[in-house]
Amino acid sequence: MPDPRRPGPLGRLEHDGPVNDREGVLRCFLGGAGPCSYLPGRESRSLFVDPQQPMNGPLYGRLLDQGFRRSGNLVYRHHCHPCQRCIALRLPVQRFAPRRRQRRVWRRWQAVQVIEREAAFEPRHFELYRDYIASRHPEGGMADPDPQQYRQFLISDWCDTRFLEFHLQGELRAVAVTDRVPRGLSAVYTFYRPDSHTLSPGVFTLLWQIHEARRLGLPWLYLGFWIAGCRKMEYKAEYRPLQALFDGHWQEYPAGSPLPVPP
Repeated sequence: MPDPRRPGPLGRLEHDGPVNDREGVLRCFLGGAGPCSYLPGRESRSLFVDPQQPMNGPLYGRLLDQGFRRSGNLVYRHHCHPCQRCIALRLPVQRFAPRRRQRRVWRRWQAVQVIEREAAFEPRHFELYRDYIASRHPEGGMADPDPQQYRQFLISDWCDTRFLEFHLQGELRAVAVTDRVPRGLSAVYTFYRPDSHTLSPGVFTLLWQIHEARRLGLPWLYLGFWIAGCRKMEYKAEYRPLQALFDGHWQEYPAGSPLPVPP
């Protein structure tokens, strides 16, 4: 099974026309097709920005607004016609209203110490990542990662990325990998100690990134893709209001409004 956190294979690229950007036109390619890691019985393909295209934070920020994400240095979005279940999400942080459960989780972490690190390989981060993957994704493309796979997934040569450490009682409990672009933060990936799951570290680290984007005066937290029918993605719909990218336009969904299910 392909890695559910990485785009499909890059081999045998097919030219698929340009993506418009205010500074010009970007050439894009279709990657190879393979089984979908999220929805059984479906096929997955990814549209890649030309890997030879010089990339930087402002350009990547504009691509986030067109539904792209990064995996390492690769910038991509899903392109799985006729399936359209993978929907890019962003959250307007200034108007975010936490739910009761989210407020409870925030209170549990009041003694947290957050340390911001530059994006670099650190053995203790990698060991935490390995433990998390072994607990949460013991099978499939993410299983038994090595340092090279870890770097290729989380670290980029051109992006302003931070590894946020979350400590409780002097112990490292979680790491959230976050990109900063001119108009927001982009939540890349979070991993945590398996024995900390009762503290809901995934919820808290996302709430902290919302709070941090608000503190920095940035309008958006980009949440990646929401996939209708995928249980592992359901949590994203709990943060409201949300904006979802449909047919090239961002549409807002307040609390209590279900996200539509594309075909």
